[in-house]
Amino acid sequence: MVKKLKPWLPAFIWMGVIFLLSGRPIVNPGAFIWSDFIFKKTCHVTEYAILFYLFFRANKSIRFSLVLTLLYALTDEWHQVFIIGREGTLRDVGFDLIGATAGAIIVRNRL
Repeated sequence: MVKKLKPWLPAFIWMGVIFLLSGRPIVNPGAFIWSDFIFKKTCHVTEYAILFYLFFRANKSIRFSLVLTLLYALTDEWHQVFIIGREGTLRDVGFDLIGATAGAIIVRNRL
């Protein structure tokens, strides 16, 4: 049982990191700033590319890893609905999928 779970441990830890980061409240949201928007969306893309890769490492299936990444992105956005100053948006799921797709392309080109 432990041997079967061991490859998944990095993905579970990374999911925890994403959960903690998305659970931080935004008490005083300021005015819209493009540089902040670009930074945050770049973080979405990067963290979900990493999550895709960790899922892929655990199960060796690009398709299954994409599905798992999408499901986690959806649950993460739902989680943010309950955090002060945060909102869950399909736009952010889209950025997460861009990251997962980038991860899939990188993995596919290295196979």
